[in-house]
Amino acid sequence: MAIFVTGGAGFIGSNFILEWLRHSDETVINLDTLTYAGNLENLASIANDSRYFFIKSDIGEFDHIAHLLSQHRPRAIINFAAESHVDRSIHGPEDFIQTNIVGTFRLLEATRAYWNNLSEEARENFRFLHISTDEVFGTLSPDAAAFNEQSQYAPNSPYSASKAASDHLLRAYHHTYGLPVLTTNCSNNYGPYQFPEKLIPLCIHNALAGKPLPLYGDGRQIRDWLYVMDHCAALRLVLAEGRPGEVYNIGGRNEKSNLEVVHTLCSILDELRPLAEGKRYRQQIIFVPDRPGHDRRYAINASKIERELKWRPSETFTSGIRKTVKWYLNNQDWVQNVTSGAYRDWVTRQYGA
Repeated sequence: MAIFVTGGAGFIGSNFILEWLRHSDETVINLDTLTYAGNLENLASIANDSRYFFIKSDIGEFDHIAHLLSQHRPRAIINFAAESHVDRSIHGPEDFIQTNIVGTFRLLEATRAYWNNLSEEARENFRFLHISTDEVFGTLSPDAAAFNEQSQYAPNSPYSASKAASDHLLRAYHHTYGLPVLTTNCSNNYGPYQFPEKLIPLCIHNALAGKPLPLYGDGRQIRDWLYVMDHCAALRLVLAEGRPGEVYNIGGRNEKSNLEVVHTLCSILDELRPLAEGKRYRQQIIFVPDRPGHDRRYAINASKIERELKWRPSETFTSGIRKTVKWYLNNQDWVQNVTSGAYRDWVTRQYGA
């Protein structure tokens, strides 16, 4: 038996593979096209594990995916493959359309052809798990109820619009063709191996380098923060026990403003890596012009997965963020390897010199 993981060299995908192999001996086949955010160094600890195989492939390459499915005959596909950064989608939306919409469509078509040729028992047991985001629901006012699985889609960026489209494709393939799909919509993830364009690793990296810690607008945009390993545990549970055709929201019940998150990071760094002469890291915080269409608040109601599948996050924000800071402090070689010249050029263009 084997599972296919697409986008398994990215942040959440690589953590999922590592977490999977800690709990299962089932073979994992990792398909990743290795864009800037795909990093096989994330999986160096299992590179020689007989249960793990890597194949460089793009989910949009229908013929190659169809061949791989026929060759390896997985019992499940877990689809992490996506362009995922809102800022990059504003500057270059076409990559998001191609990967998140066209790529998902071609992956579904290859999967449908493969699934139709399985035995009745194998068809019954097969699953396609698609990982999406809370951003498809748009923005919330300060006192609005958190997003649930029935919330209306109202995406406000090219990224979230492309993910919303992929979610709709999953729903259509289940209702039209009977494909046994599962969709999850998660809140903001954080933890080890996150590419430092996202808020938490960016600020840790800049803080240690003595650079500004940029916050959009007033920094009071609110997000629900989910430790990545809690997310991975939830995904394993959805794959094992989720009902085909269903959607499950996964959140950490940790609503924090971006400013509060960065203040927390600075306090932990003040303790673990103090600056000279009594300086404090929060002195490096700056505010930059807000990005276009910036959603003000996200929040996830995860009561469905908590009630039906008995999942709960293991980490509080306090415990998870401390683990995250310690990981980045202890893995500076990894950070240096991923922060290439191209990355630095992009940060300068996005936030200013």
